[in-house]
Amino acid sequence: MSEGPAPDRFLVGLAVLGLLSEVAEQRPLICLIDDEQWLDRASAQILAFVARRLGAESMGLVFAARTVHSDLDGVPELLVEGLREADARALLDAVLTGPIDARVRDQIVFEARGNPLALLELTRGLAPAELAGGFGLPGLMPLSGSVEENFLRRVGALPQQSRRLLLIAAADPSGDPALVWRAAGRLGTGTDAAAPATEAGLVEFGTRVRFRHPLARSAAYRSAAAQDRQAAHRALAEATDPRLDPDRRAWHRAQAAPGPDEDVAAELEHSAGRARARGGTAAPAAFLKQAALLTLDPAGRADRALDAAPATIQAGAFDVAWELLAMAESGQLSDFQQASVDMMRAQLAFITSRGGDAPALLLSAAERLRPIDADLSRAAYLDALLGAIFAGRLAGPGGDVLEVARAAGGAPPPRHAPRASDLLLDGTAATVHVGYAAGVPVLRRALADFGAGMSAEEELRRMYLACITAIRL
Repeated sequence: MSEGPAPDRFLVGLAVLGLLSEVAEQRPLICLIDDEQWLDRASAQILAFVARRLGAESMGLVFAARTVHSDLDGVPELLVEGLREADARALLDAVLTGPIDARVRDQIVFEARGNPLALLELTRGLAPAELAGGFGLPGLMPLSGSVEENFLRRVGALPQQSRRLLLIAAADPSGDPALVWRAAGRLGTGTDAAAPATEAGLVEFGTRVRFRHPLARSAAYRSAAAQDRQAAHRALAEATDPRLDPDRRAWHRAQAAPGPDEDVAAELEHSAGRARARGGTAAPAAFLKQAALLTLDPAGRADRALDAAPATIQAGAFDVAWELLAMAESGQLSDFQQASVDMMRAQLAFITSRGGDAPALLLSAAERLRPIDADLSRAAYLDALLGAIFAGRLAGPGGDVLEVARAAGGAPPPRHAPRASDLLLDGTAATVHVGYAAGVPVLRRALADFGAGMSAEEELRRMYLACITAIRL
C-alpha cells in the first residue's frame, strides 16, 4: 500500500496481533482459518505467531489443516475423526438418487473412512449400472487419490472447450472471472463452455471462479498436456494488464516459457524486488528461483541462484535452498560468491542439523573474504566462533572451538575504529585461545558498547555469543 523499507516479520506479527486485539476489545472475536496447508508460508507463520500469544484477549484462532505444519507446533490440537459407520451410511443414502447394491455401499463406506467429502464425491460420475452392480467401481486406493481420480474422471468426460476453460481457471488462483474469460477468448473458448463444467459439479462461475475442492483444481490442471498448460499461461499473461498486475503477468509468462528466456527472467527479478518492498518472503523466493531456472548463461544463472537462495532460506524452503546453492556452484564462481555459498551452507547447517558443519564452512568463507572485504571477513570469523561454541562437541572436522579461535585471532584488522562487534571477535578469540587475562578487558569494552553502530540484524545475530560471553565473565 505504500513504499518504504521491507518490514520485519516480527513487527508484522505484532501489528496483526494488535489489530485483532483492538477488534476484540469491541466484541469477542473468532478467526477461522480453513485449509491451513494451502496458505502461503509467510501468512501461516504470522498467524501461528499470533496464536501463540493470545492471552487475556476475548479472541480465538481456529485452524483447520489436513496435515499440521511445524509452524503450528505447540498450538493445542483437536483431532477430527471420521464419521461413524452408521452416520457415514446415512450421509451416503442422503445423496444417492436411486437404489445401490449392498456390496457397492459397503465398499464406498469402507474406502471413504468416514470422510464426508469422499462420501459425497466418490459416487458422482458413476453410472446407475455401476452403482447397482459394482463392476465399474474403482479399486481401493489412498483416500485423496480416490477423490482426485474421481475428479480426473469427471474432467475427462467434459467437452474439449470445457476442459480448456477449466484449465485456464485452474492455472490462475486469483479467481478473477474477468481475467479467465479474457484468456479463454484468446484461445477461442466461449462462455457456453462453462455449463458442462458447472453441471458436473466441478466449478462455479460467479463473482469469483470457485472450484468445488482444491483436488478438483489439481485434476483440471494435471490432466492437461504440458503444451496445453503453456498455452493457458500464455493466454493469461496476454490477458493480464502489465500496469495493474505486472507480477502475475510475469509469473504466467514464466510458466508459459518453453525454455530459457532472458526477458522473462529479468521481469521476474523486477517482480521479486517489488515483493521484497512489500515485506514478502515466499513470493521473492519463488520469483527468483524461477528466474534462475530460465537463465541460460552459466554466470547469470549462478548470480540469480545466489540471489534466490537467501530469500528461499528466509521463506523456510530449506530443501529448495540446497538445490539453488548446488545450481550456483555448477557455474564459475568468484571467491566472493564462493564465500557467500559457504556462509549460506553454514546457515542451513545451523537450521537443519544443529550446526555441526557450520563452523568449518564459516571459517572457509572468512578466509576467502580476507583479501576482498576485511569487514565481511571479520563478521564471518565472528559467526564461525558463534557456530563453534553452539555446536560444541558436535562440530565437524575443522570446527573445533580452539581451532576456530586460533584462526579468528589472525583475522584482518578492521578498516575503521573498532566497533562492538570487532571487540567481541578479538576478545572472544583471545579468551578461548590465549586465556582470560588476555580477552576479558576487551570483552568488557565490547559488552559496554554492545549495540553501538550495529544494525538490528547484526545485533540479533551476535546476541547469542554476547550472552555466552557475559555468563562466562
